[in-house]
Amino acid sequence: MTVIRPDRRHLLLAGGALALSGCDGLVRNAQAQCTVKKAEQVSRWTQRAVARDALAPEYQEKDISKDFRANGSVDPAASDYVALKANNFRDYQLIVDGLVETPLALSLAELRGLPSRTQITKHDCVEGWTSIGKWKGARLSAVLNRARLKPEARFVVFHCFDALDQTEAGERYYTSVDIREAYHEQTILAYEMNDEILPIKHGAPIRLRLERQLGYKMAKYIKRIEAVESFAHIGRGKGGYWEDRGYEWYAGI
Repeated sequence: MTVIRPDRRHLLLAGGALALSGCDGLVRNAQAQCTVKKAEQVSRWTQRAVARDALAPEYQEKDISKDFRANGSVDPAASDYVALKANNFRDYQLIVDGLVETPLALSLAELRGLPSRTQITKHDCVEGWTSIGKWKGARLSAVLNRARLKPEARFVVFHCFDALDQTEAGERYYTSVDIREAYHEQTILAYEMNDEILPIKHGAPIRLRLERQLGYKMAKYIKRIEAVESFAHIGRGKGGYWEDRGYEWYAGI
């Protein structure tokens, strides 16, 4: 198994923390945007060349963090989410559509019936903190195989119930990955955390676990998965909520 050198991880986290404090100015600076874009491409190409499909490090039960921090949204205010939560998500259905041959509407029971994976991994936040948790969920590859992607599909977009301002009318969170990352062995739709049903503050009923990238890519409260050829028409066209605000689209570590 190939592991990316720690100095690169620290550099990415430090850069992410800087982005949190200076993102607005960066977004306004076209030259800086170009520099960041080129750096992102180098990051993606380098990791793909060195690590290819290597697994992120996995840990033992004894390493699980006692207090795994809940970041971002912790209890969405959107009325459709509130209604599902009131019924303990019994009526939840994951919509899978876009460039697929067979659109899907999967219940939690159906998701639990798909091929799954359990993994104990480290969550790296762009703010600089880390936690280790145990996750179990449906392999995203199994979901996409059931939906049968069309040849022109290049990306998978995750549309979520939550808005970071915790309001009904707020802009809902979304992010995206390419097809190769979507089919990675550790890319799962988690419905359990630390051997219990996924807590609301951590993204119930399902959240994305994308272990080789930073935490802002691991969307919580997933409502819909859309296969697309391009994400230029979604949000501000950068591939995700934070990406629209200056963050890298590829957040590999």
